[in-house]
Amino acid sequence: MSKTAKQTDGAPSAPARDDRPLPSTVLRIRSLLPSLAPAEQRVAQRIIDDPESVAASSITQLAKDCDTSEATVIRFCRTIDFTGYRELRLTLATEAGQARGARGDAPEPAGDINPDDTLVTVVEKIAFTDARAVEETAAQLDIGVLHDVIKALARARRIDIYGVGASAFVAADFQQKLHRIGLVSYAWSDAHVMLTSAALLGQGDVAVGISHSGGTIDTIDALEQARQRGATTVAITNFPRSAISRTSDLILTTAARETTFRSGATASRLAQLTVIDCVFVGLAQTRYTDSRDALESTYHAVRKRRVDRDDRRRSRERNS
Repeated sequence: MSKTAKQTDGAPSAPARDDRPLPSTVLRIRSLLPSLAPAEQRVAQRIIDDPESVAASSITQLAKDCDTSEATVIRFCRTIDFTGYRELRLTLATEAGQARGARGDAPEPAGDINPDDTLVTVVEKIAFTDARAVEETAAQLDIGVLHDVIKALARARRIDIYGVGASAFVAADFQQKLHRIGLVSYAWSDAHVMLTSAALLGQGDVAVGISHSGGTIDTIDALEQARQRGATTVAITNFPRSAISRTSDLILTTAARETTFRSGATASRLAQLTVIDCVFVGLAQTRYTDSRDALESTYHAVRKRRVDRDDRRRSRERNS
């Protein structure tokens, strides 16, 4: 039976053991793809594209298909924490069988968006991809790390959130959520302002960097500055072995797929917002009464302004 650790510092109690299924091998390989050597990337991409075919292939056939050597395939297996190719094949075959069983007879919208797809098919593929991004992000989210992030944020004197481009919108959403429950937080997207703000952080503060690729220089520089000042640094990224991990004390990963018309900047948004929502709700839960009161106060303040505005409009209409 799973036991629960003692609750401390107002944070939710962390499970001593996570009983959820481990994330799929394909999902993990996809997150590690940019950190692999070129020959290993070809092996990884072949598995991502057709894991069932790889599960049925010999190591010789896979090496030939990827224009590489059997030694590279074995090295790739060890890089992703398998003892060898036999273990990888068995795992891929098992996961493929489980996926077929869970899916049943329901068809999946297959492949990328093609020039001859109907608009109905485009909608189906986008909906499927978005739903899968949320499901896969939730499946591979490390609950222990999530608990540590919530605990750090709950104790923080101040929270800085950094994001550039599409990640800036996610950072702004996170800041607005935190602000609504009364936490001192700021979202920055300008490189100079991020560095200036990070330089003012210290012990007890938290800096959160959001980068789909994990290689956004401006975000990494800001996190590095915050870390040098003694702040706890948190990264939200799709690639846990990317450059941002070297400046982060805690890493939360997403699982977004890129397609022809939905680049990382687009595909990452829902996955990042899923992580943000998990952090926010967990954080609000730790300070339940204060969070509820703050949410009600902000709701009524906004609602009162809207009602007053509508009353003034109706009054003008009556007098006109």
